[in-house]
Amino acid sequence: MKTVALVLSMVATVAWTAPQSGLNYQPPVQPQYVTSQPQYPDVPAQYTFHWDVSDDYSGNYYGHQEQRDGDNTQGRYYVQMPDGRRLNVEYYADQYGYHPTLTYEGEAQYPSLPSPGYPQPSPTPGPVYV
Repeated sequence: MKTVALVLSMVATVAWTAPQSGLNYQPPVQPQYVTSQPQYPDVPAQYTFHWDVSDDYSGNYYGHQEQRDGDNTQGRYYVQMPDGRRLNVEYYADQYGYHPTLTYEGEAQYPSLPSPGYPQPSPTPGPVYV
C-alpha cells in the first residue's frame, strides 16, 4: 500500500510541475546575414589544360586537351577502343552548342575466339514403327 501511495504521489508531483500550456518551444532564431557580399570581377573564362595516360600493361591509352578564351572553347581527346583502333575527337563549343569531329586511327581487329569445346549433341532417334 505504501508503494502505491508513493507512486501516486510521484505522478501527482510530476503532473503538477509540468508546464500547463504545453511545451515551451521557442522558434529558432533567424541568423543575421552579412549584407556585404564579396565582389568578383566579371571577366571571361580563360584556361588551358592537357593530360595523357599511357599504360602499356593494361593497354589504356587516352588523353584530353582543351583551351578556352571567353566563349571560344576548342579541344581534342582520344581513347583506345577495345577493337584496337584509336578514337580521336576534335571539337569546339560556342553559343550554339558542342561541335565534335570524330576520326579513327588503325584498323579494327577481331581475333577469333576459341571453340567452347562442348561436344555436339547426338541426334535424337526418330519414332520406331513396327
